[in-house]
Amino acid sequence: MLNHSQRRFNLVFTLSLVNIGFALLCTFLSHKFDFIWLRNYNALNIIAYVLAAYLAKKEKLNAARIVYLLTSSIGLAVISSFVGKNGSVEFVYMFNIGLPFILFSFRRERYLVLLFTLLPLVLWMLLFITDYNLFAIKKLDPITARNVIYPIAISSTISLVIFQLIYYLILNARYFDKIHTKELEALETSNAKSKFLSTMSHEIRTPLNAVIGLSHILGDNNPREDQVQNIEALNYSGKILLNLLNNVLDFSKMQSTNIQLDNIPVDLSAAVKQIKKIHEAACLRKGITMNLEIDDDIPLIWLDIVRFNQVINNLVTNAIKFTDKGTVTLSIKSIHKTKDSLVLLTQIIDTGIGIPKDQHETIWEVFTQASSTTNRLYGGTGLGLPIVKSIIEAMGSQVKIESEINKGSRFYFQLDVKLASDKELHKTTHKKEFNFKEKTVLLVEDNLINIMVAQQILEKVNLKVAIANDGLTAVNMVKEKEYDVVLMDIQMPIMDGYTASKEIRKFNKQIPILALSASVFMEVKDKMEESGMNGFIFKPFEPEDLLNQIENAINT
Repeated sequence: MLNHSQRRFNLVFTLSLVNIGFALLCTFLSHKFDFIWLRNYNALNIIAYVLAAYLAKKEKLNAARIVYLLTSSIGLAVISSFVGKNGSVEFVYMFNIGLPFILFSFRRERYLVLLFTLLPLVLWMLLFITDYNLFAIKKLDPITARNVIYPIAISSTISLVIFQLIYYLILNARYFDKIHTKELEALETSNAKSKFLSTMSHEIRTPLNAVIGLSHILGDNNPREDQVQNIEALNYSGKILLNLLNNVLDFSKMQSTNIQLDNIPVDLSAAVKQIKKIHEAACLRKGITMNLEIDDDIPLIWLDIVRFNQVINNLVTNAIKFTDKGTVTLSIKSIHKTKDSLVLLTQIIDTGIGIPKDQHETIWEVFTQASSTTNRLYGGTGLGLPIVKSIIEAMGSQVKIESEINKGSRFYFQLDVKLASDKELHKTTHKKEFNFKEKTVLLVEDNLINIMVAQQILEKVNLKVAIANDGLTAVNMVKEKEYDVVLMDIQMPIMDGYTASKEIRKFNKQIPILALSASVFMEVKDKMEESGMNGFIFKPFEPEDLLNQIENAINT
């Protein structure tokens, strides 16, 4: 059933009352000029308009509109036949032709708009073709028609058309006013959401930066053999938490922007083996087996490995979650190869609980799971699969599903990727040696653990590190001493990073300022540029990325 606005009910009711008045006038005139049949017909029209008004009041809009429009259009043709050409009653059809656009929704009821627009046009045309003998041969006296009926018909037409135009103007004004209001509300909601997510991103990424940074430092300091596994587990746990955070942030970004891919040369076999190693522990705890099937002859390829891993991790995590016995299989096969490209078929197959066929479409919707029971028993955010779908679509493919209840599931997709060379891979994987030869850096950060992590990373490559715990202190320190680069956190007490950068730029235009930001939103990037910062480094950062940024800033 269509949802109709109260405006349309009121409009049909009001027009029916107006036409009752016209029908009464026509009944009186018909009686006066001794048109008995026409008088009786107009009396019936009064009943029809009363019925239309009644139906509108009872909110039976379809019936009310059809009764009104049929009575009005046919009634005009009948009256015009009796009055003749001199009365010009048919000009009222100008109002009737435009009326369906007000009474019906063009988007939802287009066929009714077309039908009731054509009806008065057809009747008008038939009147001319039949020389106004469509319903009656006996005519009103031409002089009376011209002197009495014509002024009434023309004034009625002008009044009705003016009413129609004014009504359209009022509707448009209200509509655009509502649009403006909704736009403001949407902007406020979007800003509030972005602010909330930016804050949450910062608050979660800040300790994550410490977890991932410390695990990197521990792994880089020649740990004992018995410590390696614990360090890898610490690093993995941090990255899993980061992946969950990225899922939430990706969902927010997907609502307004497209996913940006960053393809790099990748040895897929090595990357996928690492994925198996990550998920094997969860499989062992559940007593299920994780299988990895990957073609041995897959060459080096160009791929956004971060996004690809995000897809695989989401799908494998789901498969493990919903499988209590049997196997989870990650399969990557080369199905077509040319000189420059390769088509990969990736499949995640499990022997779990399966998904009903009627849920194969809805599982891709945000915050949706196969059933409330699934959500209650297994938990989850309902963001994993929508994000998988969006990433694969950004890669130019589609993820598909085959699944039956209690028979497991198969998620699969094909990717057309370009081949890479050993030289290109070496450029991205070669561990760069840094030596800054006693260059000085001012680290502006209020989190003590992050200070400890960053300080160890920076001092290991011979950077002299000065510390400021807030923006105001940083401004004063830059005034008193020269530094080669400033690493500026954004959210700090006393004075934030934006304000501090603006203050520094008032007296020092040259010093490079790199923002340390846990936010990934465009408005934050824009504010950084407005504040005079030269670049930004996302938290949690990879040490090599941090050092590369510092090197570029110093040498620019």
